[in-house]
Amino acid sequence: MKKTFPWLVFLVISLGSDLDLFAQETPKDSTAKPAWEFSASAYAYFIPDDFFVIPVFTADRDWLHLEARYNYEDVKTVSLWGGYNFYGGKKLEWSLTPMLGVVLGNTNGLAPGLEGTLSYKRLEFYTEGQWLFNLESKDDNYIYFWSDLSITPWDWLTLGLSTQRTRVYDTDKDVQKGLLVGFNYKKASLTSYFYNIGSSSSFFYMLAASVYF
Repeated sequence: MKKTFPWLVFLVISLGSDLDLFAQETPKDSTAKPAWEFSASAYAYFIPDDFFVIPVFTADRDWLHLEARYNYEDVKTVSLWGGYNFYGGKKLEWSLTPMLGVVLGNTNGLAPGLEGTLSYKRLEFYTEGQWLFNLESKDDNYIYFWSDLSITPWDWLTLGLSTQRTRVYDTDKDVQKGLLVGFNYKKASLTSYFYNIGSSSSFFYMLAASVYF
């Protein structure tokens, strides 16, 4: 059976009145060229009678955001993304990245998307979403979102709540809810997600490994 990933249109982040919405911070050294920042992640899904991995690679330089995904919108499917980074805040820091993606493979389409983060000290809210427009059949259009609310009591440990709307496999739950436990070391992290706890018929587990460089 074809397993299709769904996804997004996304949670709106409410920013404090003290924030300059969509205003970027001025670099301390205006003569310095912005450096590239990269990340590589792998999301391993353990679901009833199946297993698959979703690799994601990102590259950011100042306002420019680039991203590549595989198996994300559908198995054997690549998506390529470009976006614009907005960020700001001091005590309450925020970032917002609207994006547009091209989806190619088992599923072909276009997808506007959004990624956002809101953080205060050791608390963080992260959310991402997309609306996939399938070019072959409008019946296969779908909205996906994924949001985490977490706290990092110590640098090495992150705990939180997670919610996700996905069609990874057939379930009577439209929105998956669960817990997350993450372990951090320098610029690397390993996070476990446990969804639909207490419902054995639709429980699934996700392991996320990420590194930043």
